[in-house]
Amino acid sequence: MPETKYPRLVIVTGLSGAGKTQAVRCLEDLGFFCVDNLPPSLIPGLVDLLGHPGKEGEGITKVALVMDIRGGEFFSGLDAALNYLDGLGIPYEILYLEAADEILVRRYKETRRRHPLSSGGQILEGIIEERRRLEELRGRASKIIDTSELTPRQLKEQVSELFGSSQRQLIISIISFGYKYGIPLDADLVMDVRFLPNPYYIPALRPFTGHDRCVEEFVMASPVTRQFIEQFAALLRFLIPHYLREGKSHLVIAIGCTGGQHRSVTLANKLGELLQGENYSVTVKHRDVVRYLSTGNRR
Repeated sequence: MPETKYPRLVIVTGLSGAGKTQAVRCLEDLGFFCVDNLPPSLIPGLVDLLGHPGKEGEGITKVALVMDIRGGEFFSGLDAALNYLDGLGIPYEILYLEAADEILVRRYKETRRRHPLSSGGQILEGIIEERRRLEELRGRASKIIDTSELTPRQLKEQVSELFGSSQRQLIISIISFGYKYGIPLDADLVMDVRFLPNPYYIPALRPFTGHDRCVEEFVMASPVTRQFIEQFAALLRFLIPHYLREGKSHLVIAIGCTGGQHRSVTLANKLGELLQGENYSVTVKHRDVVRYLSTGNRR
Protein backbone atom coordinates (compact mmCIF):
# COMPACT_ATOMS: atom_id res chain seq x y z
CA MET A 1 0.00 0.00 0.00
CA PRO A 2 1.28 3.51 -0.76
CA GLU A 3 2.49 5.48 2.23
CA THR A 4 0.05 8.12 3.42
CA LYS A 5 1.61 11.56 3.14
CA TYR A 6 -0.30 14.38 4.76
CA PRO A 7 -0.05 18.01 3.67
CA ARG A 8 1.41 20.67 5.89
CA LEU A 9 -1.51 21.66 8.09
CA VAL A 10 -1.79 25.09 9.72
CA ILE A 11 -4.75 25.98 11.92
CA VAL A 12 -5.30 29.73 12.15
CA THR A 13 -7.23 30.88 15.18
CA GLY A 14 -7.27 33.53 17.88
CA LEU A 15 -9.21 36.59 18.96
CA SER A 16 -11.76 38.21 16.71
CA GLY A 17 -10.32 41.38 15.18
CA ALA A 18 -6.71 40.28 15.68
CA GLY A 19 -5.92 39.93 11.97
CA LYS A 20 -6.82 36.36 10.98
CA THR A 21 -8.23 37.50 7.62
CA GLN A 22 -4.97 39.23 6.71
CA ALA A 23 -2.95 36.22 7.83
CA VAL A 24 -5.01 33.87 5.67
CA ARG A 25 -4.64 36.12 2.62
CA CYS A 26 -0.90 35.91 3.10
CA LEU A 27 -1.06 32.11 3.40
CA GLU A 28 -3.06 31.98 0.16
CA ASP A 29 -0.29 33.99 -1.52
CA LEU A 30 2.18 31.41 -0.20
CA GLY A 31 0.29 28.61 -1.95
CA PHE A 32 -1.82 27.29 0.91
CA PHE A 33 -5.24 25.78 0.25
CA CYS A 34 -7.33 27.83 2.72
CA VAL A 35 -10.71 27.02 4.26
CA ASP A 36 -12.40 29.67 6.40
CA ASN A 37 -14.66 28.90 9.37
CA LEU A 38 -14.48 25.11 8.96
CA PRO A 39 -16.42 23.14 11.61
CA PRO A 40 -13.79 21.19 13.61
CA SER A 41 -15.78 17.97 13.23
CA LEU A 42 -14.87 18.01 9.52
CA ILE A 43 -11.11 18.09 10.13
CA PRO A 44 -10.61 14.28 10.24
CA GLY A 45 -12.45 13.75 6.96
CA LEU A 46 -10.63 16.60 5.23
CA VAL A 47 -7.22 15.44 6.40
CA ASP A 48 -7.99 11.87 5.34
CA LEU A 49 -9.08 13.08 1.90
CA LEU A 50 -5.97 15.18 1.37
CA GLY A 51 -3.61 12.57 2.76
CA HIS A 52 -4.25 9.81 0.20
CA PRO A 53 -2.87 9.96 -3.34
CA GLY A 54 -5.28 9.49 -6.19
CA LYS A 55 -8.14 11.31 -4.54
CA GLU A 56 -9.41 14.85 -4.99
CA GLY A 57 -6.78 16.24 -2.67
CA GLU A 58 -3.83 15.07 -4.74
CA GLY A 59 -1.36 17.85 -5.39
CA ILE A 60 -2.35 19.87 -2.30
CA THR A 61 0.70 20.03 -0.05
CA LYS A 62 -0.19 22.96 2.21
CA VAL A 63 -3.51 23.55 3.95
CA ALA A 64 -4.63 26.37 6.26
CA LEU A 65 -7.87 26.09 8.24
CA VAL A 66 -9.39 29.13 9.92
CA MET A 67 -11.40 28.24 13.01
CA ASP A 68 -12.57 30.64 15.65
CA ILE A 69 -15.45 31.58 17.90
CA ARG A 70 -17.69 32.32 14.91
CA GLY A 71 -18.28 28.57 14.68
CA GLY A 72 -20.50 28.77 17.75
CA GLU A 73 -21.33 25.31 19.12
CA PHE A 74 -19.21 23.68 16.42
CA PHE A 75 -16.08 25.42 17.69
CA SER A 76 -16.23 23.50 20.96
CA GLY A 77 -15.30 20.35 19.03
CA LEU A 78 -11.86 21.68 18.07
CA ASP A 79 -10.14 20.14 21.08
CA ALA A 80 -11.48 16.68 20.17
CA ALA A 81 -10.38 17.15 16.54
CA LEU A 82 -6.86 18.10 17.62
CA ASN A 83 -6.71 15.08 19.92
CA TYR A 84 -7.74 12.94 16.94
CA LEU A 85 -4.83 14.31 14.90
CA ASP A 86 -2.46 13.76 17.82
CA GLY A 87 -3.64 10.16 18.15
CA LEU A 88 -2.84 9.43 14.51
CA GLY A 89 0.47 11.25 14.67
CA ILE A 90 -0.61 13.76 12.01
CA PRO A 91 1.52 16.90 12.38
CA TYR A 92 -0.13 20.32 12.52
CA GLU A 93 0.73 23.85 13.56
CA ILE A 94 -1.50 26.35 15.34
CA LEU A 95 -1.09 30.03 14.53
CA TYR A 96 -2.80 32.07 17.23
CA LEU A 97 -3.39 35.79 16.73
CA GLU A 98 -4.18 38.18 19.56
CA ALA A 99 -4.07 41.86 20.48
CA ALA A 100 -4.53 44.03 23.54
CA ASP A 101 -8.12 44.65 24.66
CA GLU A 102 -8.00 48.38 23.96
CA ILE A 103 -6.67 47.77 20.45
CA LEU A 104 -9.44 45.27 19.68
CA VAL A 105 -12.10 47.65 21.01
CA ARG A 106 -10.74 50.43 18.80
CA ARG A 107 -10.69 48.19 15.73
CA TYR A 108 -14.31 47.17 16.28
CA LYS A 109 -15.40 50.77 16.74
CA GLU A 110 -13.59 51.82 13.56
CA THR A 111 -15.21 49.07 11.48
CA ARG A 112 -18.58 49.31 13.32
CA ARG A 113 -18.73 45.55 13.47
CA ARG A 114 -20.37 43.56 16.25
CA HIS A 115 -18.25 41.21 18.33
CA PRO A 116 -19.54 37.61 18.07
CA LEU A 117 -19.88 37.32 21.86
CA SER A 118 -20.96 40.84 22.75
CA SER A 119 -24.35 41.34 24.29
CA GLY A 120 -26.09 44.69 24.13
CA GLY A 121 -23.20 46.16 22.18
CA GLN A 122 -20.65 45.67 24.99
CA ILE A 123 -17.54 44.98 22.91
CA LEU A 124 -15.11 44.67 25.81
CA GLU A 125 -17.27 42.06 27.56
CA GLY A 126 -17.27 39.98 24.40
CA ILE A 127 -13.49 40.24 24.07
CA ILE A 128 -12.94 39.19 27.68
CA GLU A 129 -15.25 36.19 27.29
CA GLU A 130 -13.61 35.16 24.02
CA ARG A 131 -10.16 35.38 25.60
CA ARG A 132 -11.36 33.12 28.43
CA ARG A 133 -12.80 30.52 26.06
CA LEU A 134 -9.63 30.43 23.95
CA GLU A 135 -7.21 30.21 26.87
CA GLU A 136 -6.63 26.45 26.56
CA LEU A 137 -6.26 26.62 22.78
CA ARG A 138 -3.73 29.42 23.14
CA GLY A 139 -1.67 27.11 25.32
CA ARG A 140 -1.47 24.60 22.46
CA ALA A 141 -0.37 27.16 19.88
CA SER A 142 2.85 26.64 17.91
CA LYS A 143 3.18 30.37 17.36
CA ILE A 144 1.45 33.37 18.94
CA ILE A 145 1.54 36.73 17.17
CA ASP A 146 0.47 39.86 19.02
CA THR A 147 -0.78 42.26 16.34
CA SER A 148 -1.37 45.22 18.68
CA GLU A 149 1.43 47.30 17.17
CA LEU A 150 1.79 45.57 13.80
CA THR A 151 0.83 47.12 10.49
CA PRO A 152 -0.77 44.79 7.91
CA ARG A 153 2.56 44.72 6.08
CA GLN A 154 4.46 43.73 9.22
CA LEU A 155 1.96 40.95 9.94
CA LYS A 156 2.37 39.68 6.39
CA GLU A 157 6.15 39.68 6.82
CA GLN A 158 5.89 37.61 9.99
CA VAL A 159 3.50 35.09 8.44
CA SER A 160 5.70 34.82 5.34
CA GLU A 161 8.74 34.31 7.54
CA LEU A 162 7.00 31.49 9.41
CA PHE A 163 5.31 29.64 6.56
CA GLY A 164 7.06 30.74 3.39
CA SER A 165 9.24 27.64 3.22
CA SER A 166 7.91 24.14 2.69
CA GLN A 167 10.59 22.90 5.08
CA ARG A 168 9.89 22.87 8.78
CA GLN A 169 12.68 25.08 10.06
CA LEU A 170 12.91 26.78 13.42
CA ILE A 171 13.08 30.54 12.97
CA ILE A 172 14.76 32.37 15.85
CA SER A 173 13.87 35.99 16.63
CA ILE A 174 16.04 37.82 19.16
CA ILE A 175 14.56 41.00 20.62
CA SER A 176 16.27 43.50 22.91
CA PHE A 177 13.96 45.48 25.18
CA GLY A 178 13.79 47.71 28.24
CA TYR A 179 11.97 46.51 31.34
CA LYS A 180 10.74 50.07 31.94
CA TYR A 181 8.60 49.66 28.80
CA GLY A 182 7.38 46.12 29.55
CA ILE A 183 8.29 42.60 28.46
CA PRO A 184 7.50 41.65 24.82
CA LEU A 185 4.20 39.79 24.87
CA ASP A 186 5.20 37.12 22.36
CA ALA A 187 8.50 36.14 24.02
CA ASP A 188 9.16 32.43 24.58
CA LEU A 189 12.35 32.92 26.56
CA VAL A 190 13.08 36.08 28.59
CA MET A 191 16.57 36.80 29.86
CA ASP A 192 17.20 39.62 32.36
CA VAL A 193 20.71 41.09 31.93
CA ARG A 194 20.37 43.93 34.42
CA PHE A 195 23.01 42.20 36.58
CA LEU A 196 25.74 43.24 34.11
CA PRO A 197 27.75 46.52 34.37
CA ASN A 198 25.59 49.38 33.11
CA PRO A 199 27.05 51.89 30.59
CA TYR A 200 24.27 54.31 31.50
CA TYR A 201 26.24 55.34 34.59
CA ILE A 202 29.28 56.29 32.49
CA PRO A 203 28.54 59.88 31.33
CA ALA A 204 30.61 59.50 28.17
CA LEU A 205 28.69 56.35 27.16
CA ARG A 206 25.17 57.30 28.17
CA PRO A 207 24.22 59.06 24.89
CA PHE A 208 25.15 55.99 22.84
CA THR A 209 23.49 52.58 22.35
CA GLY A 210 24.64 48.99 22.22
CA HIS A 211 25.15 49.38 18.47
CA ASP A 212 28.08 51.71 19.09
CA ARG A 213 31.54 50.27 19.47
CA CYS A 214 32.32 52.17 22.66
CA VAL A 215 29.29 50.68 24.46
CA GLU A 216 29.89 47.22 22.99
CA GLU A 217 33.50 47.21 24.19
CA PHE A 218 32.46 48.33 27.68
CA VAL A 219 29.78 45.63 27.99
CA MET A 220 31.95 42.83 26.59
CA ALA A 221 34.96 43.82 28.70
CA SER A 222 33.30 42.30 31.76
CA PRO A 223 34.31 38.65 32.40
CA VAL A 224 30.78 38.07 33.70
CA THR A 225 29.31 39.18 30.36
CA ARG A 226 31.56 36.85 28.39
CA GLN A 227 30.79 33.93 30.69
CA PHE A 228 27.08 34.67 30.54
CA ILE A 229 26.81 34.73 26.76
CA GLU A 230 28.89 31.56 26.47
CA GLN A 231 26.64 29.67 28.90
CA PHE A 232 23.41 31.11 27.50
CA ALA A 233 24.44 30.09 23.97
CA ALA A 234 25.19 26.60 25.28
CA LEU A 235 21.71 26.44 26.82
CA LEU A 236 20.14 27.41 23.50
CA ARG A 237 22.16 24.78 21.64
CA PHE A 238 20.65 22.24 24.02
CA LEU A 239 17.10 23.57 23.75
CA ILE A 240 16.79 24.19 20.00
CA PRO A 241 16.87 20.52 18.87
CA HIS A 242 14.16 19.73 21.42
CA TYR A 243 12.01 22.61 20.17
CA LEU A 244 12.41 21.27 16.63
CA ARG A 245 11.33 17.77 17.67
CA GLU A 246 8.31 19.28 19.39
CA GLY A 247 7.29 20.89 16.09
CA LYS A 248 7.92 24.48 17.16
CA SER A 249 8.38 26.75 14.15
CA HIS A 250 9.34 30.08 15.77
CA LEU A 251 11.36 30.82 18.90
CA VAL A 252 11.33 34.37 20.31
CA ILE A 253 14.18 35.18 22.69
CA ALA A 254 13.83 38.48 24.57
CA ILE A 255 16.86 40.03 26.25
CA GLY A 256 16.11 42.90 28.59
CA CYS A 257 17.97 45.58 30.49
CA THR A 258 16.56 48.64 32.23
CA GLY A 259 16.01 50.93 29.25
CA GLY A 260 16.67 48.63 26.31
CA GLN A 261 19.50 50.81 24.95
CA HIS A 262 22.88 49.46 26.03
CA ARG A 263 23.43 45.99 27.52
CA SER A 264 20.46 44.22 25.93
CA VAL A 265 21.27 45.64 22.48
CA THR A 266 24.90 44.53 22.59
CA LEU A 267 24.02 41.05 23.86
CA ALA A 268 21.21 40.56 21.35
CA ASN A 269 23.64 41.41 18.55
CA LYS A 270 26.32 39.07 19.92
CA LEU A 271 23.88 36.21 20.42
CA GLY A 272 22.53 36.70 16.91
CA GLU A 273 26.05 36.49 15.48
CA LEU A 274 26.74 33.28 17.39
CA LEU A 275 23.54 31.54 16.26
CA GLN A 276 23.84 32.75 12.66
CA GLY A 277 27.31 31.26 12.61
CA GLU A 278 25.73 27.90 13.40
CA ASN A 279 23.42 28.10 10.35
CA TYR A 280 20.20 28.93 12.19
CA SER A 281 17.66 31.29 10.63
CA VAL A 282 18.03 34.28 12.93
CA THR A 283 16.64 37.82 13.00
CA VAL A 284 17.63 40.45 15.56
CA LYS A 285 15.37 43.36 16.46
CA HIS A 286 15.75 46.17 18.99
CA ARG A 287 12.35 47.23 20.22
CA ASP A 288 13.19 50.27 22.31
CA VAL A 289 16.24 51.84 20.64
CA VAL A 290 14.07 53.92 18.29
CA ARG A 291 12.00 55.04 21.26
CA TYR A 292 15.23 56.12 23.00
CA LEU A 293 16.69 58.00 20.04
CA SER A 294 13.39 59.78 19.35
CA THR A 295 13.48 61.38 22.79
CA GLY A 296 16.64 63.27 21.88
CA ASN A 297 18.76 61.60 24.58
CA ARG A 298 21.54 60.85 22.10
CA ARG A 299 24.01 63.41 20.87
